[in-house]
Amino acid sequence: MSSLSSPRVVKEIIEKHQFKFSKGLGQNFLIDDNILDKIVEGADITENDVVIEVGPGIGTLTQHIAETAKKVVAIEIDDRLIPILKETLGEYDNIEVVHGDVLKVDLKTLIKEHFGDQKPKVVANLPYYVTTPIIMRFLEESIPVSDLVVMIQKEVADRMVSESNCKAYGALSVAVQYYCKPMVVTKVPPSVFIPQPKVESTVIRLQVREEPAVTVENTKIFFNTVKSGFGKRRKTLLNALSSGNLGLGKEQVKEALEQAGIDPKRRAESLDIEEFAVLANALHSIKQQN
Repeated sequence: MSSLSSPRVVKEIIEKHQFKFSKGLGQNFLIDDNILDKIVEGADITENDVVIEVGPGIGTLTQHIAETAKKVVAIEIDDRLIPILKETLGEYDNIEVVHGDVLKVDLKTLIKEHFGDQKPKVVANLPYYVTTPIIMRFLEESIPVSDLVVMIQKEVADRMVSESNCKAYGALSVAVQYYCKPMVVTKVPPSVFIPQPKVESTVIRLQVREEPAVTVENTKIFFNTVKSGFGKRRKTLLNALSSGNLGLGKEQVKEALEQAGIDPKRRAESLDIEEFAVLANALHSIKQQN
């Protein structure tokens, strides 16, 4: 099979099957070997690795992964692409295509059936409209994967790797960094896709931590603290948290801030993940007292 990243081959496949791109599914196919190589290299894929790919399209990235990995399971939501994938990837005996929605598939069962106890890597060119829900499903539901190496919108990647006191820093930054060690693999221009998206992209690697980055007494309170703080990011922490969804009054929030050694006049964007943990634990302690 010739390289599926060749613009000529992609156009031939699209014309042969009279395939129409779906804006609703955010379909953009990669046509650049250099970027594909960088994704595979960025994921550190070896012959012993097993991989889950989300949204294989016509199989361009799948083909590159399969050349190195032991096994690839590609999950594709668009039923129009299933017969195309059977044709384009038919000669590979280490690829299995699953027709389904990654947000609804029983991922833990799928991993157990295909990979046993081995943790797969997730490698994908994700549709931009569901980037965050897909990533957070893997993380929040403790799906047993070792890494997520994904192509996403540059703006979202910037938020995931951002540190405190930066404009891009927000609730997503804290959530991703709680579960992972994020790092940028490479930046990607619109010109390497068919059709070309209107935004720049970034390949990001999220190395899933064995243990969360910080120790918290109550995970729900920790994330409610983060969301409440950034929900009204122009407000001071005292005002943002007392009017958030923590169910605590201003005096209780003030007491927690004092316990945590955090100035009530500070804003959420100035707190690093360790300070959020200390604050959430103080809020948890006060909630238990009431």
